[in-house]
Amino acid sequence: MPNNSTIQVTLLLNRWQAGDKAALDRLIPMVYQELRHLARAQLQRNNNSIQCTELVSEAYMRLIDTQKINYNDRTHFFSMAARTMRRVLVDNFRKKKTNKRGNNPTLLTFYDDSTAEKKSAIALDELEDALTKLEQLDATQAEIVTLRYFGGLKSQEIADILNISTRTIRREWTMARIWLYRQLK
Repeated sequence: MPNNSTIQVTLLLNRWQAGDKAALDRLIPMVYQELRHLARAQLQRNNNSIQCTELVSEAYMRLIDTQKINYNDRTHFFSMAARTMRRVLVDNFRKKKTNKRGNNPTLLTFYDDSTAEKKSAIALDELEDALTKLEQLDATQAEIVTLRYFGGLKSQEIADILNISTRTIRREWTMARIWLYRQLK
């Protein structure tokens, strides 16, 4: 059952998209800390020169373009926020990669936080390409990877967002990790 904050964010998103500019002013303080949480989770996983505030700001500018995206509810908004931050990081990575001065590539370590085992480092654009392929094969698994890996969410939080059981989240996460591991090898 959704809590009061969830309902309030959804209502404000709906009002804002209907043209109520005051709703956006009320919405921003409600979602800002959660956006920072998403940004910190993504930045912890890579060696990137972008700062948390810069990532939140860039993602926010993309998220408020209502002509491109219609948010169904709070869940959809934060799911899109995680995806948007992922894309900001990938864009930033690719921009630096094409720089003739030879900046170091951003490498990520893809591992499950619940285990101490770490996999080898991978380039951010390689992970993005693999996730794009996974989205075509299984959109739910790709969403789970995005929310867990880029959003820093735990299984229960993802289950609440996607409205499926934690058991299913864990199973899909395991299958997605195996598929990604094979793609990235």
